[in-house]
Amino acid sequence: MNLESPRERMRPRMFIWAASVALVFGGAVAVVPVQHGSVAGASTSGTTGTASSSSSPAASLASLVVKRSTPTHLSIPAIGVSVKLTELGLNKGGSPQVPSSWYVPGWYKFGPAPGQLGSAVILGHVDSVAGPAVFYRLDNLKVGNRVIVKLQDGKTVYFSVIGLREYLKDKFPDRFVYGSRPYSALQLVTCGGAFDSRTGHYLSSIVVFTKQVKA
Repeated sequence: MNLESPRERMRPRMFIWAASVALVFGGAVAVVPVQHGSVAGASTSGTTGTASSSSSPAASLASLVVKRSTPTHLSIPAIGVSVKLTELGLNKGGSPQVPSSWYVPGWYKFGPAPGQLGSAVILGHVDSVAGPAVFYRLDNLKVGNRVIVKLQDGKTVYFSVIGLREYLKDKFPDRFVYGSRPYSALQLVTCGGAFDSRTGHYLSSIVVFTKQVKA
């Protein structure tokens, strides 16, 4: 499923990656070698690479879990991101919405909020014909980089990058990215990979996996 709008069908990388996610259940996973470290505490069948950890998340992480509250601000210091967040739902056809602004990412509100158990997901655009957008440097993140989210109730939750993967859009592992986890996870999603000049779309999605840590 391709969620890019017609106005996003421009030219490759020099300036057009629009965040999109394929929520087609049961698709196989294609892991392409844009990967920094393993994805701890998670695994999935059908991959061409591994995404697992030899140890389960520390029990102490359970104490970091917070009550559900709308995320309002996202900071990723390593790539210079400090921006407000919007909320995303579903389109009438059942496909996930994407942010209306190139510069404001969105939280998928039908999943957990950041800091709750499970997988919170934030989607953002990478660039447009006007230049770089909010997640332009997302694929530069490394294991250990911090992601910071402020919540509406005044709390701040902290995450650490545990892996980065590139998946073909037509084989996007929706259940792996959006699925349940025994710890507080936050996935950041945008587009990447090869550009198809016939359709005007990129063929892959970039996913940064994180887990909650202490401040």
